[in-house]
Amino acid sequence: MAKKTWQVQKVRYCDHVGHEISIETEVIYPADQLPDPPRVVAHRCTDALACNAMDKATCVWCGTNPNHEPQ
Repeated sequence: MAKKTWQVQKVRYCDHVGHEISIETEVIYPADQLPDPPRVVAHRCTDALACNAMDKATCVWCGTNPNHEPQ
């Protein structure tokens, strides 16, 4: 059976919320008997809910500003 997990890709300081956040990726690992490589299916920010509650657009990880990707 395939296994789906969220893994931390990088940890960064976010100027918008004022503290460190983690950028995570959702990875699907195939069943043991299948030779397929793991697949990345989604990305997220650990503090996306707080950013989306603010008035201004934030970044691509929160889904509100696709033109800004924090470094």
